[in-house]
Amino acid sequence: MRLLLLTLAVLLLLSQLTPGHTQKCWNLHGKCRRKCFRKEKIYVYCTNNKFCCVKPKYQPKRNPWLF
Repeated sequence: MRLLLLTLAVLLLLSQLTPGHTQKCWNLHGKCRRKCFRKEKIYVYCTNNKFCCVKPKYQPKRNPWLF
């Protein structure tokens, strides 16, 4: 019984200490990270000095006639 209570207490404490989410950016389509995953691009910097990583389906399309 003590082991069960100790295990539950440790799990509860660990769930409170570990961050569960990252900050959102780019109209809630990007995530603030120190390093972006493959295929993600950096368009802006977040307020916490991390990169705003945006997935390809949310990246703005370039018009070929403008560039």
